[in-house]
Amino acid sequence: MAPAVAPAAPAISPLGWLLIGFRLVLMLVLLAICVPLHYLWKLLGLDRFWPRIFLAGIGMVAGLDLHRHGQRQRGALLLSNHVSWLDIPALAHAANSAFIAHDGLAQFGLLKWLCDMNETVFIARHKRSDVGNQAEQIRLAMDHGGTLTLFPEGTTSDGTGIIPFKSSLLGALEPLPEGAVVQPVALVYEDVPEVSWVGEEPGLDNFKRILARLRPVRLDVHFLPPVSGEDLANRKTITAAAQSAIGTVVR
Repeated sequence: MAPAVAPAAPAISPLGWLLIGFRLVLMLVLLAICVPLHYLWKLLGLDRFWPRIFLAGIGMVAGLDLHRHGQRQRGALLLSNHVSWLDIPALAHAANSAFIAHDGLAQFGLLKWLCDMNETVFIARHKRSDVGNQAEQIRLAMDHGGTLTLFPEGTTSDGTGIIPFKSSLLGALEPLPEGAVVQPVALVYEDVPEVSWVGEEPGLDNFKRILARLRPVRLDVHFLPPVSGEDLANRKTITAAAQSAIGTVVR
């Protein structure tokens, strides 16, 4: 697949700016409601709940029109293609998922705070000495029945195909926790050129471009059969099997 090029940023109409403003206000209201309730739930020792409500709400406010296909395996490690920042609220909604993310995100205070509330597991590929600790964090998350999502492409694609999966991103998961289920997930956007976040496009421009849309963002989430048998032998066979399965859907 050739490197994707970001589309030229379209001019945002006055109506588009009104939509952006309205949707930002709704997102702030969601944040103001969900954060106190999250900490109350945490104080009471209750399970994670409000961060997923917040993320699902962000997707709805942004115009996400979600359609599920296939059977989701609860408590699985999901391996998904990556197209847009909308993938995060989509999978939080469709799969009740937390995420495995690169530790570079942890450098941004507000983003790290939001990620921590959703029990994001940060991994540092360049710190080989920390692999054992990272693996333990992932195992603990999965032992509690939590669903985790990893994007093995390591970046976003233009959504018309997939970028070769990086088996190194699964380094902290080798060997897999006993009884772990690995399930590929294919994300297929209807208007993918208008949604995908690729090339050198600034994240803020992509964010505004989506919030200024009048039409909903149709997304089909395909939960594919779990990786099984010899394909579970190691991280390379797992990523190869997941890439093959997702590649049959994302064309």
